[in-house]
Amino acid sequence: MAPAPVAIVTGAARGIGAATVHRLAAVGWRVVAVDICRDDPALGYPLGTRDQLAAVAAAHTGAVLAVEADVRDIESLGHAVELAIDRFGRLDAAVAAAAVMTGGRPLWETTHADWAPMFDIGVHGTANLARLAVPAMLAQPEPRTGRFIALASAAAHHGMWHLSGYNAAKHAVVGLIKGLAHDLRGTGITATAVSPGSTRTALLTETARLYHLDTVDDFASHQLLDRILEPDEVAATIAWLCTPESAAVTGSVVHADGGFVS
Repeated sequence: MAPAPVAIVTGAARGIGAATVHRLAAVGWRVVAVDICRDDPALGYPLGTRDQLAAVAAAHTGAVLAVEADVRDIESLGHAVELAIDRFGRLDAAVAAAAVMTGGRPLWETTHADWAPMFDIGVHGTANLARLAVPAMLAQPEPRTGRFIALASAAAHHGMWHLSGYNAAKHAVVGLIKGLAHDLRGTGITATAVSPGSTRTALLTETARLYHLDTVDDFASHQLLDRILEPDEVAATIAWLCTPESAAVTGSVVHADGGFVS
């Protein structure tokens, strides 16, 4: 019997990250679920909690290992990757879902401090995961089927009012993935970005607050489905990309966005 595949997922305490962990574990994956589990004073809203991350792991006893780590800290993130190898024996996929949002003002009124969390967590954190997870996947014998997936956004393809920093950060994620895919040429390991549309997450709730909207459902008109996506719908795409069946998809973006239109 082939060993169970193993993934590491960041931003796993809630939202799309948590939904991805649930999707993978439900079909037999072993998962290291990573989240910072503490708030950041640079942000105007709460992040995922220790209890939320523990609940994700508790739903899949023995299959999911909850790890508190900051994607900005390559040492603590490296510990999470090492745990995947030590506990489960291998690494087959890495999903960079950790991201934050700041904004609410035009570009010329923003500062470096306004932008820093989005790049430090969403871009540099994704790069840190790749630096650690790709060597672990390259250590697998050929033929390899390793997968690296990063969460981008519809904001990587459409301009967003008063969110120029978020636009820039998500464009950077797409660029990182395209470059990484070329670096992985011929290895059997792929790199892909997934761009969700408006999805019912804490990030969308923060967007609604920045836009002074009463409900996230006000964003539904931007999507051809005419509704807000649920995290599990995006996670379904990510989970498929983690499998060997997705081998033809690399260096590109999968738009799991409900038909997001500008």
